[in-house]
Amino acid sequence: MRRNTRLLALGVLSTVLLAGCGSDDSASKSSSSSATTAAETPLTVAADKVASMSSIKVNDKNPKAPKLTLTKTPFHVNKTTKNVVTAGTGAEVKATDIAYVSYVAVNGTNGKELLSTYDTNDVAVLMNDKTQFPGFVTALKGTKVGTVMDIAIPPAEGFGATGSQQLGVTAKDTLVFRMTVKGTAAVLDKPEGTTVAPKAGLPTVAVSDGNQSKKPATITMPKNGAKVATAPKTLVSQDLITGKGRKIVEGETVKVRYTGVIWNTGKAFDSSATQGGAPVDFGLVDGQMIPGFIKGLVGKTVGSRVLLVLPPAEGYGTAGNTQAGIKGTDTLVFVVDILAGL
Repeated sequence: MRRNTRLLALGVLSTVLLAGCGSDDSASKSSSSSATTAAETPLTVAADKVASMSSIKVNDKNPKAPKLTLTKTPFHVNKTTKNVVTAGTGAEVKATDIAYVSYVAVNGTNGKELLSTYDTNDVAVLMNDKTQFPGFVTALKGTKVGTVMDIAIPPAEGFGATGSQQLGVTAKDTLVFRMTVKGTAAVLDKPEGTTVAPKAGLPTVAVSDGNQSKKPATITMPKNGAKVATAPKTLVSQDLITGKGRKIVEGETVKVRYTGVIWNTGKAFDSSATQGGAPVDFGLVDGQMIPGFIKGLVGKTVGSRVLLVLPPAEGYGTAGNTQAGIKGTDTLVFVVDILAGL
């Protein structure tokens, strides 16, 4: 099923970092749409029935709540069509970038508003995501930051034959958008930024080849004589590298590589390197992730490498996580490379 990051979000969650003790790898990270049960054929119309983009009218006197109306319905197109209202002058959106946009969307058949994101955080469109709306990719590729445009996406280049039961979109409905391109950024392969000397008394970190794609980070606990030092009693979130990218906000998804170990034993219990090495997506949503992972990453910037120390209350609490070998008294240590914000 195709998706749009805000209209429909699907993804993969780690089996360890969830708030609970397990997960379904195909679980939705945010509100997901149920597909229509009947497989319909996406609508195409005769050439003389294709709507004019001049039928799209937008009242943007309130920039946080623009209103899109259609002077004629039903509004249908057979291919993604865009009309640039204001040409941007910023960076160009590349085929492998993440585009950050705001939009208001309506159903072309009845003119009903489906969603507006102008009053919330920017929506991330991962351009090379195979489940992304093809119409979004077509409209955004090569567009410059600052562009304001109207876009019409036919069913075949939007939700496809399944439509979206949750949104009331069928295989016959064109989607119409007013969209503002707010930013664009590449997905990083490793941290990029300014190296930071960590505070004394924290674990030290070594990362082979500068990233955690092939090997987990080596995390060494501080010592008190021959014994491991007592772990901090409160959450620690320490930059090792401070990135220069976008600031992470609660509720969004981060693309990361990471390593997690137990303070007292130094034993690694989870790592993106042992899951194939590709970056992993985590939704920083209360109830989906352990609390300290969310608190420790919100406010950090893309490109950062962050050392997190989570006392039990910020991890799995007194219950621990038997699946991962974590006891209710265990303090957890993570090294997290933030490669993108979605």
